[in-house]
Amino acid sequence: MMSEESNSSAGTLSGKGRTLVVIPTFNERENLPRIVPEVLARDESIDILVVDDSSPDGTGEVADGLAGGFPGRVHVLHRAGKEGLGKAYIAGFRWGIAAGYDRLCEMDADLSHPSSALPIFIEASRDVDFVIGSRYVGRRVTVVNWPMGRLLISYFGSWYARTITGLPVSDATGGFNLFRREVLEAMDLDRIQTNGYSFQIELKYRAWKKGFRFREVPIVFTERDQGESKMSKSIIVEAVWKVWKLRLLDLTRRL
Repeated sequence: MMSEESNSSAGTLSGKGRTLVVIPTFNERENLPRIVPEVLARDESIDILVVDDSSPDGTGEVADGLAGGFPGRVHVLHRAGKEGLGKAYIAGFRWGIAAGYDRLCEMDADLSHPSSALPIFIEASRDVDFVIGSRYVGRRVTVVNWPMGRLLISYFGSWYARTITGLPVSDATGGFNLFRREVLEAMDLDRIQTNGYSFQIELKYRAWKKGFRFREVPIVFTERDQGESKMSKSIIVEAVWKVWKLRLLDLTRRL
């Protein structure tokens, strides 16, 4: 396992009543100074944990600077190398649970997820166990600046996952989600091996199968205007076969 170090000790924090927004980063030095103050301004109960996978562009150093500028509200978890989105989020979840946060939220660093939805997520979490930021509620598709090919992959990827697993959500692959700590504590995070699209599917699927209640909140997803997308063919291939594995695990009662 790769070593991890934080500029804040989870054991010395008290996140009771607070929400931790976990933002994984890899080469996001242009976007991080834009997204951090925007998120913090949405609600005084929100803190941020940046999980940086040793970005060669210096994103980790930028994150440390932001932590110094927002003491107590911005924290940084430095990881020794790039292991994938899923493992970055799991590391962030563990950190947030240890710090006592009541709610943990996944969010991209590239400003594609609207920070304006965060107060809505928090309010919704008073009545349900996890909240899904959905690009495809009902018949509406709320995605801005995506090429048609990318949109079709995402839309039909959610349909495919829903069809194979039975997961009753419109946006199975979306990465803007909020979980009450009880949901993540109930999961065996060590058993989650997926990373990209399939990581988001697996989180929702496991939470749903454990009987936790959810709500989908419509969001407008806007494609990044700085940096490069982390989408790759291998992430798509992983999602295609991993949903079958999830279904098989469930059928054999090994989920």
